[in-house]
Amino acid sequence: MKHNICILGGTGFVGKHLACALSTEGHTVRILTRHRERHRDLRVLPRVEVINADVHDSQQLQHNFQQQDVVINLVGILNEHGDKGKGFYHVHVELAEKVLAASRASGIRRLLHMSALNADPGRGSSFYLRSKGEAENRMHAAKDMSVTSFRPSVIFGPEDSFINRFAELLKKTPWIFPLACGETRFAPVYVGDVAQAFVRSISNPATFGKRYNLCGPKEYTLKELVEYVARLLQLKRRIISLGRFASLLQANVLEYFPGKPFSRDNYRSLQTDSVCPEDNNVLREVFGIEPTAIEAEVPHYLLNQTSRTRYNLFRQLARRDPL
Repeated sequence: MKHNICILGGTGFVGKHLACALSTEGHTVRILTRHRERHRDLRVLPRVEVINADVHDSQQLQHNFQQQDVVINLVGILNEHGDKGKGFYHVHVELAEKVLAASRASGIRRLLHMSALNADPGRGSSFYLRSKGEAENRMHAAKDMSVTSFRPSVIFGPEDSFINRFAELLKKTPWIFPLACGETRFAPVYVGDVAQAFVRSISNPATFGKRYNLCGPKEYTLKELVEYVARLLQLKRRIISLGRFASLLQANVLEYFPGKPFSRDNYRSLQTDSVCPEDNNVLREVFGIEPTAIEAEVPHYLLNQTSRTRYNLFRQLARRDPL
């Protein structure tokens, strides 16, 4: 069955992949954004319309939810202005309430919501995780709605802000790379797998009311991931995992850098491993998706994939010298 689907946050990293996947499946997609003209790549997709709208304006939400069957909320921030939690609460919790109200007013009963692994309003280690948990709980407290939440570990893929960010930092940092919270563990999940989980849940009643942790097939420490990126780029860097005090000191300094490359709240989030508590089988057993390993995708978007580059890369990763 084909649906009319409205996406909030559809111009972001996950949103673009999801919009493409939904379009491919024949759904009609409406994406709300403040800057329509910046997203011509989305406007060329079949059955996808990009509309200027402020997602925090309740009247605009209700207007754009008309004639829609499903609403997907992907909106989220990793940092806020200041460090008191107000920005996270506004973007995550208040928006969730507005989405619920506008959906009710428009007769929509199917909601898909992007949360985060370890999201918990009481026990989350950061404002980010607590606000994500509160938003998720409020969505699921709406008994008149069919809600499915997704709680991914860190997401990787073309144009991600994780692998690509470390790649750029490694290029700019000579010899020694000081890494905050390098022993924190992740189970990176591929953006295409996340998008497919959303797509396959839309019309599946078995997913209504469920909250799904999404993880990739393998766990890594943050240090192992950064070392992997350095090897891919053939950069000789010594990755030094900072202790708790040094990591917090780095966060306190970078908190005030333009764009907040690393904040105190990021540091707090990294005090909790981002791995699934159960076996990593949700993608496979619930959605029929074989989880994608980083080794299968990252080289394709991080490197110029000529035959010689791939050959030398594989030799290096096998701890051999390239020819």
